Amino acid sequence: MLRRALHLTWGLYVGLLFAVLLSLAVLCAILLPTVRLRRDASRRLARAFFVLSGLPYSVSGGERLPQTQSVVVANHTSYLDGPLLYAALPSQFGFVIKKEVAGIPLAGWLLDRVGHQLVDRHNKAEGSKDARRILKAAFNGGSVAFFPEGTFSAKPGLARFHSGAFVTAAKAGLPVVPVVIHGARQVLPSGARLPRRAPLTIEILEPVQPPGPGETDGAARLRDEARRRMLEKVGEPDLEEQ
Repeated sequence: MLRRALHLTWGLYVGLLFAVLLSLAVLCAILLPTVRLRRDASRRLARAFFVLSGLPYSVSGGERLPQTQSVVVANHTSYLDGPLLYAALPSQFGFVIKKEVAGIPLAGWLLDRVGHQLVDRHNKAEGSKDARRILKAAFNGGSVAFFPEGTFSAKPGLARFHSGAFVTAAKAGLPVVPVVIHGARQVLPSGARLPRRAPLTIEILEPVQPPGPGETDGAARLRDEARRRMLEKVGEPDLEEQ
């Protein structure tokens, strides 16, 4: 009984902390004049959330992240993945996020203010416009981060990858950096109302180099190689084969 009460109290504290820091992020998005400053501020708040909530994370392989432009792709296991990866990556990374998130009050406005890209997964015409916008951002010097599975489920495993991240990387001539998130599914499983305590780790793997001149199916190679490397590390089954 005491353990359950303590867990409930801690869970409520984490929720309140998230709301307070989100409010500060909105305030920073209103007051700060540039996207870079807004990103720096919101990233510091994301990092503060994990420290103050008692959910510290570690990053391994950080030296593998290129100093120049790149496309990061990560596995998707929990609602915690986005804030966690955002806290861990440098400020030059903008995120590609499904457009449904814009239906959450203030979320779409806040994401736009910090330079993230929303994509429509269900409307082909809108999806094509979104893809061109993301590619333009990449050509203009931006690094981008994707969750190529698109969504997550309660069933552990690595699902099929959508092609957008890899087409962007191939057309822009950028390396793809596979990243594996460990522990987020345990901390905040699908359908859970309260978080649980578990170790959180972001593992950055060796980049997959962009296609060379004349390579005809570079996007597919980037996708398959990134997925292979992630499957070796993720510790979950390959759902594409099931």
